[in-house]
Amino acid sequence: MGIGLLEQTDIYKAYKGSPYLTMKHTTYFEVYEKLLAPYRGKNITFLEIGILNGGSLFMWREFLGPEARIIGMDLNPAAKKWEKDGFEIFIGSQSDEEFWAQTLKEIGMVDVVLDDGGHTYEQQIVTTECLLDHVKDGGMLIVEDTHTSYMKGFGPRKFSFIKYVNKHIDRINLRFSKFRSDASDTRVWSVQVFESIVVFHINRAASKLVSKPTNNGGQGEKAVDFRYFDNTVYQKHSGLGKYFKFVNFLPDSKGIKKTFWKIIIKFKGANNTKRFFK
Repeated sequence: MGIGLLEQTDIYKAYKGSPYLTMKHTTYFEVYEKLLAPYRGKNITFLEIGILNGGSLFMWREFLGPEARIIGMDLNPAAKKWEKDGFEIFIGSQSDEEFWAQTLKEIGMVDVVLDDGGHTYEQQIVTTECLLDHVKDGGMLIVEDTHTSYMKGFGPRKFSFIKYVNKHIDRINLRFSKFRSDASDTRVWSVQVFESIVVFHINRAASKLVSKPTNNGGQGEKAVDFRYFDNTVYQKHSGLGKYFKFVNFLPDSKGIKKTFWKIIIKFKGANNTKRFFK
């Protein structure tokens, strides 16, 4: 979205219309519009972590509407002054699990969390861990400025927030029925990634749905699964072309071809794709 179109969006107008300073990257507004438009005009609880100059509180109230309960959280005690403007303000450290335990008892469940706090890995990870169970079904937890995972000064890189997000992606896929259920995680239904933004979507019923193969009961054609017959690349890159020619003459009644190609894929398949991992 170009700047001209950006200026026409309601979220950007709310941003520019805030009476107090707030700072946002140009790429964020379209993401906000996409994610938060369904909440406009509704009686929701919106929690923003990181208030700074207070301008974003007014932006969210303008965009979401007067029915929204807007809560701000910050480490700076001076942020309490925004209570006079009708916002709920909590003071504490977002990397303090005890603070979250006490504060969330008072706040209750929330529809949307927006983490625009300190952006260190510890702050982002602890906040996510503490709040996932306090987001309502159908809600989301949005973490901003995740580009810090690629920068110095925000924590040890091997424990970056993005590496933590990758663990969540693994846990989501480990819900597949053939894997160990105790290795999965049902707190997060899906993870959505934008430039510098990660979104955790919450849908507990869908997250706990058991993954089982199904079919629609339609008429079958006894079609052959050709995935292991796609051997051109492996012949070319594995150096085992002569063996492919030999195996091609063998009957496949006992799955000889399939077994052979599975072995090649396992040990040689990366030869043609490793260039995409650089």
